[in-house]
Amino acid sequence: MFKKILIANRGEIACRIIKTARRMGIQTVAVYSDADARAPFVQMADEAVYIGPSPAAQSYLIAEKIIAAAKQTGAEAVHPGYGFLSERTSFAEALAAEGIAFIGPPVGAIAAMGDKIESKKLAKAAGVNTVPGSPEAIADTAEALTVSREIGYPVMMKASAGGGGKGMRLAYNDKDVEEGFEATQREGLNSFGDERVFIEKFILNPRHIEIQILGDQHGNILYLNERECSIQRRHQKVVEEAPSPFVTPKMRQAMGEQCVALARAVGYYSAGTVELIVSGADPSGESFYFLEMNTRLQVEHPVTEAITGIDLVEQMIRVAYGEKLAMTQADIGIDGWAIENRVYAEDPYRGFLPSTGRLVRYDPPVPGWEDDGAANGRRGVDGIRVDDGVYEGGEVSMFYDPMIAKLVTWGETRDVAADKQIAALDAFEIEGLGHNIDFVSAIMQHPRFRSGELTTGFIAEEYPDGFHGAATSDEVLRHLAAVAGFVATARADRARQTDQQLADELEPPYDWSVTLAGKTFAVSLDEEITVDGEPVDLALEYTPGDRLIEAEVGEQTYGIKLSPTRTGFRMTTRGAIHQVQVLPAAVAPLTRHMIEKIPPDLSRFLICPMPGLLVSLNVAVGDKVEAGQPLAVIEAMKMENILRAEKSATVKAVNAKQGESLAVDAVILELE
Repeated sequence: MFKKILIANRGEIACRIIKTARRMGIQTVAVYSDADARAPFVQMADEAVYIGPSPAAQSYLIAEKIIAAAKQTGAEAVHPGYGFLSERTSFAEALAAEGIAFIGPPVGAIAAMGDKIESKKLAKAAGVNTVPGSPEAIADTAEALTVSREIGYPVMMKASAGGGGKGMRLAYNDKDVEEGFEATQREGLNSFGDERVFIEKFILNPRHIEIQILGDQHGNILYLNERECSIQRRHQKVVEEAPSPFVTPKMRQAMGEQCVALARAVGYYSAGTVELIVSGADPSGESFYFLEMNTRLQVEHPVTEAITGIDLVEQMIRVAYGEKLAMTQADIGIDGWAIENRVYAEDPYRGFLPSTGRLVRYDPPVPGWEDDGAANGRRGVDGIRVDDGVYEGGEVSMFYDPMIAKLVTWGETRDVAADKQIAALDAFEIEGLGHNIDFVSAIMQHPRFRSGELTTGFIAEEYPDGFHGAATSDEVLRHLAAVAGFVATARADRARQTDQQLADELEPPYDWSVTLAGKTFAVSLDEEITVDGEPVDLALEYTPGDRLIEAEVGEQTYGIKLSPTRTGFRMTTRGAIHQVQVLPAAVAPLTRHMIEKIPPDLSRFLICPMPGLLVSLNVAVGDKVEAGQPLAVIEAMKMENILRAEKSATVKAVNAKQGESLAVDAVILELE
């Protein structure tokens, strides 16, 4: 077995590889940029080599620096993780030329599957169903319009070398193609060094199903069941689960055998994933089509590990060393259900804008990479696993992917796994930047998710006007009001003791007016706790200053993140933020005399909603613009964001230049 391997990646996937290598008795080498000098993966590795400035193009994407680090440290093999150089044939070839093993598939398979246009041809030749589309790359917008009309809208424009949701745009009409084709080309060029774009038919009611493949260098290839990744935003996966609630045993076998045949056709070995699009409109479930093959480890691999007990990283290392697979297809089973939520640095309350900055507080429900030994640690602690690569006080940088952590839960059933997600998300503390914890919690509670009726349009269909917090029942509001009254009493108790205004017997206010979500409740804690006169069974421990409390109200248990405000508390639980006003019952009637403050009108300014690069500025001083017209494009965390005019106006002043890095809330231009 290898004695030392180098990880050509960063963040949580570098930590993930190091964890398995440690268990196998293999030493590890990390490479790092300026931005990652203090990152956890650098501390976890046995050795670390500095490879350059923060931008990936000047560090992690330079193969020569990675190879030099491997030679310097005597690493016998390189694991590329995902992204960066993981699917670049030139990197694998360069490693081979230096006698360094590549922990991944053969170069020929990477080349065959890395080009989406060529991979579709190979899949079709291998007898795999393929989606109707353009057989060759599209030259320009004019040709894109012609091809789109021939195929029939809606269509998907895809960068040929794209992946991970990058370089993909859905077009419902000519206008979408005109606006999006060149942007898709740019994303493909900037992210993958390839501006070729192809177009294919968009399948209605699509479900995204993928098959995990594992093969060795001796001709053995297995499929490790499926994952469903239908819940996506901007073609970026948000929720993944295994198995799929849609796939039947018959479908699983048909998909698996077809994907194995494709892998065999390209001489595949190591771990890989064949992505399929399935028409949810077909009740037979037999209308599935090849999308692409990812010749690497997937972000969502932990859910497969949780239901199979197989460590995919370990298998990749063993295969690269030349070992045969120790299992057969008959050994691959399904034990329980696993769900993964990606915790992103983005603000769902502000249109999912990327959010960079310092993690002022970072406290996951269980420590990252901790396990109880069950199923070799594939399921974390009591069915809760956190894969992360950040730390409290560290910074989520604009240079890399916005993922903070992956939260994986396992249960005997799908509902149990989802319930564990809700409880774990309530206990997941992140402060200092925007995050999507409330959003994914809302999804876990959504009736449509619970029913398994998923499509890739789930988020757009269920949150057409954006996300404003999970729906909260009247019962839950009553429970939160009771908790707020209890906490207010405890704080009043502490305040009076501190001020020495009482002697031995404490008499804080016991009657409160609690307002949240537009509803006002009368909460009393005199002899028993009541809400609007009805008794409430409440059990909780609270000491003033606690940020996270667990409360049992009736038969419900809540994990509540709590922070004081001027007139009450900010309470966050079960996917929603509640601004709670808590006033002594005698004081509450006086609030009607308060003057309401009117916020200023900022519609005449085009404000940068996030830190990022001003890629293009489409207007100049004196130009007239209409509502909805694109004014500028901001690139942040490898994604382009179009900023549009809110109303008809004339450009009065331009305060930024194309190519300039902008801070959040920077004024790009002024309208009149």
